[in-house]
Amino acid sequence: MLRHEFRPGRLTAGAAALGTAAAYLGDATGAWRTPWFTAVPVMSGGLFLAAVVTFVHYRLRRRRSAMAASSENTEAPASTSGSQAIM
Repeated sequence: MLRHEFRPGRLTAGAAALGTAAAYLGDATGAWRTPWFTAVPVMSGGLFLAAVVTFVHYRLRRRRSAMAASSENTEAPASTSGSQAIM
């Protein structure tokens, strides 16, 4: 049982932020040298990729719900007389 819905765009943006942080952590500990401008392309690319992933996930979710709704509405309505009738 999930407590909340899965959001792959946020996961992608978080991975980009963690990658940037890891690069600067390695620079701070002296393991390697990271240029100062590294965060700009990594975060820009990560946020762009997160936007694409979010859009694809949104379209797939809408398509899946539309297909489920179209298969549920194949029967006749329950009642067309009485208080439910449209006048």
